[in-house]
Amino acid sequence: MAHLTKEQLLEKLFHDDYEHLKGKKLRMTRVRVPGKEVCLAHIIGSSQERVYQNLGLHIGVHEGEDHTGETVGLMRFTPWEAVVAAADIAVKSADIEIGFMDRFCGTLIITGGLVQVQTAVEEVIRSFQEDLGFRICRIHRS
Repeated sequence: MAHLTKEQLLEKLFHDDYEHLKGKKLRMTRVRVPGKEVCLAHIIGSSQERVYQNLGLHIGVHEGEDHTGETVGLMRFTPWEAVVAAADIAVKSADIEIGFMDRFCGTLIITGGLVQVQTAVEEVIRSFQEDLGFRICRIHRS
């Protein structure tokens, strides 16, 4: 898509009113309308203690439990409410735990064994692309 000048954009937006509005002060506001997209899918193979603690994943565990070293899956969605469906798909597709879910910014963090987290992330990505028609990103692994 070619870039438009400010004048071309205004003419395109206001059509017939453009001549009448020329020279007047106009206030333009940019609004971001989130699309249907999975914009981050990342798997951390074996988490180090400082990563696990900085993500706050050690909070709320039962005394004596240590989840350090588990695999961590990170995903980000728009619209943000889609994270609820993603969490549901993830827990139904593999034996994983929800480490963090934020329906106000679309973030989902899951934890568990490597194979389980990979399975859950792959199933979420597949389901969102094939069943829900979302644009998806590729899964990154580290």
